[in-house]
Amino acid sequence: MASITLDDVTKRFGEGGEAVVAVDDVSLDIEDGEFIVFVGPSGSGKSTLMRIVAGLETQSEGDVFIGDTLVNQLGPRARDIAMVFQNYALYPNMTVEENMSFGLKMSTDLSDDEIERQVTDAAEMMGIGNLLDNTPGELSGGQQQRVALGRAIVRDPNVFLMDEPLSNLDAKLRTTMRTEINRLQNDLGVTTLYVTHDQTEAMTMGDRLVVLNYGELQQVGTPLECFYRPANRFVAGFIGSPSMNFFEGEVDDGTLSVDGFDYDLSERMRSNVGDRTEVTLGGRPEDFDLSDDPSGENSFEVAVDVVEPMGSISYVYVRPVDRSHDDTFVVEIDGQRPVSEGQRMYTHIPSQDVHLFDRRTGKTIHQRRLDNEEGLSLSAETQAAPSSGD
Repeated sequence: MASITLDDVTKRFGEGGEAVVAVDDVSLDIEDGEFIVFVGPSGSGKSTLMRIVAGLETQSEGDVFIGDTLVNQLGPRARDIAMVFQNYALYPNMTVEENMSFGLKMSTDLSDDEIERQVTDAAEMMGIGNLLDNTPGELSGGQQQRVALGRAIVRDPNVFLMDEPLSNLDAKLRTTMRTEINRLQNDLGVTTLYVTHDQTEAMTMGDRLVVLNYGELQQVGTPLECFYRPANRFVAGFIGSPSMNFFEGEVDDGTLSVDGFDYDLSERMRSNVGDRTEVTLGGRPEDFDLSDDPSGENSFEVAVDVVEPMGSISYVYVRPVDRSHDDTFVVEIDGQRPVSEGQRMYTHIPSQDVHLFDRRTGKTIHQRRLDNEEGLSLSAETQAAPSSGD
């Protein structure tokens, strides 16, 4: 097992003014045995960063350490890693047993009996012990993914690298495989880097998230830190589904004026805003109220555009009645509550549940209050930065 350190890693494709910066000066410390998820939209640099750790790409600048070893000049085989890919990369003409044993035969001096024992143990762990004589073409997608995972496990590497390994599976099987991968990683204790653009995978699997956008590191933290204490507007909008609602406005004498309503800032908000005048208010759909009662602090009238029933909850897309354009935002309500399209209602955005962002920089200048910050295991560093005002 091993830790991983990235020190000022940059990757450029191309030369001079035509160069594209895929990874921009990323520094990161990953502890031995951690499950780290690289998450971000397409083109954010997450797969490139993983390939740099694997040795499949060479960084333009910076250093990569696995354990205490500088691996800049080492090839993939010498780095003692195992990769699991999106397309499984199984040999179609080989049986499951041959696929799982191939890497051991090519890279170790183990006897045939020892290789067979390790393959059998890994196959039983993955629940595919009865499929060792089958070829990949005889397996389902989930079984092929288990073979790919078993092939990585059997090598007993220092580091697992997984590049969107579940994206080819159906939704139900992805849920099952997420649980299995988590269980395996906990049992094996192997340092694991996992790439995904799926927020559900990121939130449910990682010990910590590494949020990337356009090759730049946006935030490193636990899933709950990134959800409840986003470092900037990008993280706030990317983590969570549906996305956080945003309202851009101007601050004047303690009031945030937004197209469609005015929002009275609390004393704590005013202190965090300081002398800024261009501010974005953000709030998650589950924190908004929707009622027939016009009274209450920071309430305003809205019209219901669309209702999306999701079972136990519904997502209601509404727009302020007084707004000059038709942009909507989302409110989460109980799934059994009757709400219809075209209905006029009132929404309330509680001051304790909102975030404020600097419109010019996107940085968070005010974080929402939490009832149980200690229970959520939020680090002091994340709570204090940037400008939480607590």
